[in-house]
Amino acid sequence: MFRRTSLVVAGLLLVAGCSSGQQSAQNRQGQAGFVSGNGNVSTFAAADRKPAPELTGKTLDDKTWTLSDHKGKVVVLNVWGSWCPPCRKEAADLVAASKELGPSVQFVGLNTRDLDPAPAKKFVQEFGVPFPSIYDPNGKALLRFRGQISPKAIPTTLVIDKDGKVAGRVVGEVTKQTLLGMVKDAS
Repeated sequence: MFRRTSLVVAGLLLVAGCSSGQQSAQNRQGQAGFVSGNGNVSTFAAADRKPAPELTGKTLDDKTWTLSDHKGKVVVLNVWGSWCPPCRKEAADLVAASKELGPSVQFVGLNTRDLDPAPAKKFVQEFGVPFPSIYDPNGKALLRFRGQISPKAIPTTLVIDKDGKVAGRVVGEVTKQTLLGMVKDAS
């Protein structure tokens, strides 16, 4: 009974798919099962920034990653799932931005809703993702960001300033140019 319930819940999460919180009733041809974000960018003045919650977890390569270990650096946090088409589409831009910005900026992924780590690991390998990703199949780590990231908003990217405060957010697919500008503003 528990296994059946777990499978039903997992199925519902996958059906919810990529979403920006917009009404799913909107007509999106060719996008059955999810609603992607529109790439809406929000930036916050230094005085208006809210602290990012403490984030820690095991990465896909089974190492512990903790946000507070990176205080003093700008951190780019990308919430993604291997099952999410917009996540696949933005992967090259995230990789390119992380390579261009180099070690002065810490990139980290937050992989969510992949109930088995194998597809997430394949995604990382396929796209040559050079930065770690926290494995969060049940969304517990994601829920720490209530008010900053909607649990339905996959993908979402946050730029966290050197003081550990959220400087900007992109709901939906992010581009390299957008990221470069947001990181510059957060520095």
